[in-house]
Amino acid sequence: MAYVEIYIDKIANNAEYLKGLLDNNEIEMVAVSKVTCGDPHIVTAILEKVKNIKIGESRVENLERIHKSGINAETMLLRSPSSDKSQKAIENADTILVSELSVLERLINKSLKKDNTFIYMVDTGDLREGVWFEHAFEEMKKAVELAGKKLTGIGTNLGCYGGVKATPEKFDILIELGEKIRKKTGHVFHYYSAGNTASLPLVENGDCPKGINQFRLGESIICGTDATNNRIVPGTRQDTAILYGEIIELKKKPSLPWGEIGRDAFGRKPEFTDKGWRWRAILDLGEQDVLTKSLKPLDNKLEVLHASSDHLIVDITDSKVEYKIGEHIAFYMSYGALLRVMTSKYVNKVYI
Repeated sequence: MAYVEIYIDKIANNAEYLKGLLDNNEIEMVAVSKVTCGDPHIVTAILEKVKNIKIGESRVENLERIHKSGINAETMLLRSPSSDKSQKAIENADTILVSELSVLERLINKSLKKDNTFIYMVDTGDLREGVWFEHAFEEMKKAVELAGKKLTGIGTNLGCYGGVKATPEKFDILIELGEKIRKKTGHVFHYYSAGNTASLPLVENGDCPKGINQFRLGESIICGTDATNNRIVPGTRQDTAILYGEIIELKKKPSLPWGEIGRDAFGRKPEFTDKGWRWRAILDLGEQDVLTKSLKPLDNKLEVLHASSDHLIVDITDSKVEYKIGEHIAFYMSYGALLRVMTSKYVNKVYI
């Protein structure tokens, strides 16, 4: 059976290191567990190692999972809830990120007897959520009128959709907008929630503008990587999760398919190199379980060839290891690959 070993102490140590880095710059850390689907084992390990942090999740279901496991932590919902999830969002999230006035109004009406707070998102160029920064002032004024003291912050997101890198100028947009709102309405934002993993270089290099006081970190904590900047995050571990696929077939076959080539089950047109006959292992993993193009075998003599929904084909010809049916092949994973693994019910989770 396919399984993933999750080294929760290494993840917790990553969180501790990054918390110290942000503390030194007077920035609060929100530990984002969404890639693990709010896994209680991982969230608990982080909270035991690192104090005074919030837990961030993009899905209400994951926050419910965390609370039902008995974890008592301050929580943040990172994605505006759909209308049918609004009540559960209010019940499970202390702070909710929003980017539409109608959504804010709906949530305010449901939270009148609760202490929920809100952060309004501004798009500073990445083209994911938020009001476009050049048009933000008027919408933000209306948000203040709707929410009053419940609107505690202003935020932005970079890197996740458009791959846009964080710069001091991007963050200055938020600070200037917040100051403009203060002068016009008297409303003061307590949180400037601008940073994520892709923004860490600004902190590391001392370039983060004063006033930015909250970072939402997920990938750097869980994986120790920074996909937007294509780097390993200094001071963190990357060997936090190892995927194992079981060999269910082991045969020597041609390296080129025999017949006219069309497209595979996912509409892709695969490319093949003629290397003659090769030993190929089929593993009990597929695209349904993992982002297969982002797998890196621990045995560097192996080559991941291709995958269908439930079969992963690996060329083992050059390896010095004599693999057998029923044995497992181990892989490092990218953030995207881990996301699918943690979502798949077909991959067993083992906590180390």
